[in-house]
Amino acid sequence: MAVTAGTAPPRLVVLRALGLGDLLTAVPALRALADAFPRHVRLLAAPRSLAGLAARIGAVHGVVDTDLRRGPAPAPAVALHEGLRDAALAVNLHGRGPQSHRLLLATRPRRLVAFAHPEVEAAQAGPAWADDEHEVSRWCRLLEAHGIGTDPGRLDIAVDADPAARGATVIHPGAASPARRWPADRWSAVARSEAAAGRRVLVTGSTDEAGLARRVAAGAPLADDAVLAGRTSVLELAGVVAGAERVACADTGVAHLATAVGTPSVVLFGPTPPSRWGPPADRPWHRVLWAGSRGDPHDGRPDAGLLGITVADVVQALAHLPAPVRR
Repeated sequence: MAVTAGTAPPRLVVLRALGLGDLLTAVPALRALADAFPRHVRLLAAPRSLAGLAARIGAVHGVVDTDLRRGPAPAPAVALHEGLRDAALAVNLHGRGPQSHRLLLATRPRRLVAFAHPEVEAAQAGPAWADDEHEVSRWCRLLEAHGIGTDPGRLDIAVDADPAARGATVIHPGAASPARRWPADRWSAVARSEAAAGRRVLVTGSTDEAGLARRVAAGAPLADDAVLAGRTSVLELAGVVAGAERVACADTGVAHLATAVGTPSVVLFGPTPPSRWGPPADRPWHRVLWAGSRGDPHDGRPDAGLLGITVADVVQALAHLPAPVRR
């Protein structure tokens, strides 16, 4: 994405310093900002690990390494990023405030786009936060309230499919919190069923989830080369998902990858309902499993509703998935 030479163009800074699923649910909002501010240099404050995938969105010129997944950093820490200072516009796609609002205000932007918060005077023009709202809709509504047109359906991302994953079933057993992690032995049972049906099974995950992935593979059992956890970058993981025949996972970033690249998926929800983070209702090649109950997403144990989903439920849902839709 080239920037016109000559006078330095204005800069637009977007804060979304979270994980993979958070980036992907913000894609329609990021593209709306690119349409509304085509002459701005658009910088995304997000973890460096997401930079490769962020480049494929086509809406930002660069990623400034910022990771707030373990809580808000002191305002000066964000302000020290030279690329974030003195922007013409700062957009908070990170949270409701006040901490994230203050982080952006510490970079001294000329204008702030954010949800209203009573403790932050500069955000008073923003709309009110709504707890029970789909994550994609939330950020589109924020921009719409500030006069920026959006299309929540603009979720697709083009990535290079990994040919080694062609025809495979990807099982992604991990999730950020224990409450969203279906038991490893159940994932092993799903893997056994897929293998018995003649499908190759690949188990993905982050470096921290490599042990979990190996337990799932050992319980199937699968060959050592079936475990990709800890061996792929985020962009390479996207290529695996894009090349696969189907995906089975919890409510986590890989579910949003499947949506972005058009790979059919079965997504297990609990304790958070799919109305908050689920795939679009108009894409029937994604199947949601949810027991209908809500719980504490920060609990240290698997959610009771999540445990209500059986191996048979997942196997049956996988069996009825359509062929991949390469969008």
